[in-house]
Formats: sequence, structure tokens, C-alpha cells
Amino acid sequence: MDILGRLGNVVRSYLNDETDSIFGKGRGPGSGASAGHRDPDLKAAFDELDDFLSGKEGGSKKARAQQEPPRRQVPAETLADFAELGLSPDASAAQCKAAYKKLLKTHHPDHHAGSPEALKKATEKTARVNAAYRRIQEWQKS
Repeated sequence: MDILGRLGNVVRSYLNDETDSIFGKGRGPGSGASAGHRDPDLKAAFDELDDFLSGKEGGSKKARAQQEPPRRQVPAETLADFAELGLSPDASAAQCKAAYKKLLKTHHPDHHAGSPEALKKATEKTARVNAAYRRIQEWQKS
């Protein structure tokens, strides 16, 4: 069903609702904002709003499941890779990519072509950064 069809169903449910829940009347058990609606998404939204307004902890189970993705344990070698990029282990893929590009610009061997010692250090640093970023990408995809 498209958005206009869903909107029409919501308007019809308001017009057909005899508890007058639009204006907050009839708030006893079995009535209220979420009682007369046929749309399950709208009912869930009103239930969550009622939970929030009544001070219940955390809202609905569905809302908590959408807000908090499960945390994975970061392996020790991947922690070292995050440290190599100067990031915390909970950094997003976009943050990792930005840090990777910034380090490559700073330590690219072409910027240090005038000094053989600086060139060697830059080459080693670039290789470590490339390897760290590749391992982080593989870990995030798995």
C-alpha cells in the first residue's frame, strides 16, 4: 500500500473512532489513543508514546531492538589496527575511511621524496596503514 493509501486509512480510522481519541477523551483502560486504530504501525507508535509519557523505562521492545544493534567483541589484532588509524574500536566505517585517507595524505611516500630516510619511514607507515584499514574493513563486513 502506498503512502497516500495509508494516510487515507489513518484519516478514516480517526473519523470512525467513537472514543474521540483524537482529542484525548476516553483515556480509561481499553480506550485512548491506541485503542480504536486499525493500523498496527500507528497503534505501536501511540503505545510507544504512551509508554514514554507515563515514564516507563525504554519504551517498546520493538523500538529498543531498532535502536541498539548487538555489540560484537573486537579481536585484539583489530584493536591494534584501530589504534594504528588513531580511532576508537566503535568507530563507523565512514570514520575509518576518513582517518585512512587523512593518514595516507600525510604519510604518502611521494611527499618525502627528498630524503631517503624519510621516504623509507613514510613507505613503512603507508604499508601499516593500508594493512590496518584492509583488516578493519574485513572485520566490519563479517
